Amino acid sequence: MNDGVRTSLNGSDGRAAGGEPLIALAQLADGGFAEVEATLDGDAESLLLYRDGEAVRAWLNICPHAGRRLDWAPGQFLKSKDGLLVCAAHGASFELAGGECVAGPCRGEALRAVAVDVRDGGVWLA
Repeated sequence: MNDGVRTSLNGSDGRAAGGEPLIALAQLADGGFAEVEATLDGDAESLLLYRDGEAVRAWLNICPHAGRRLDWAPGQFLKSKDGLLVCAAHGASFELAGGECVAGPCRGEALRAVAVDVRDGGVWLA
């Protein structure tokens, strides 16, 4: 289990209405997850963020197996003892370097990556 962070809707330019990042880097623990909402191509989307040191990776918060959210509750994600992200709905397991499913019903598929940048102490859509 992981204590996640959830933030609110952001503008299509990667900033909230007040010119804020998706999330402050300090709010995201190293090795931790967060769920944020952002507008991508005009649609509001739930994103999963994962911090690895000073780098952050982002994916749509959708399992490729059945199109369901990966979190078991908003902003709450499961991480295995082996360091894999586990889909709460069907148990698919994803490696965190590239989002590839390595076990479960969608083996060989991958999460849909979303480009983000870390700058000025925050995480921004790229």
